[in-house]
Amino acid sequence: MLLNLVGWEGRILYSSQLPARLERSQRLADLAAVTGARGYLCGTGGTRYLDVAPFAARGISVVPFRTPALGIWDGGREVSAVHPLMTFGIRAVTEELRAVASRHHVRRLESWPVG
Repeated sequence: MLLNLVGWEGRILYSSQLPARLERSQRLADLAAVTGARGYLCGTGGTRYLDVAPFAARGISVVPFRTPALGIWDGGREVSAVHPLMTFGIRAVTEELRAVASRHHVRRLESWPVG
């Protein structure tokens, strides 16, 4: 529902239906590779355990992501995605997602309409 609100036009894939090994870093790298990802945004929790070698072997960049503390992201570590939608609106959330994608060279977000 949230993806629809911001106009996301991609496909939802289920990891259970994709080929991937069991070890967690290898699994994430396999899933990123099979979906054609060039980068993997990794939150602060994942950076504690993630092995970047399986990503590097596939030419996939691991990009550390820390939720900014200002603007639309304010309090983002403590609340759900609904908070910024209710506080800032669909247009602001969509524009911010585009900005994050642009900074990390994520494909297909340029086609997202501004809500």
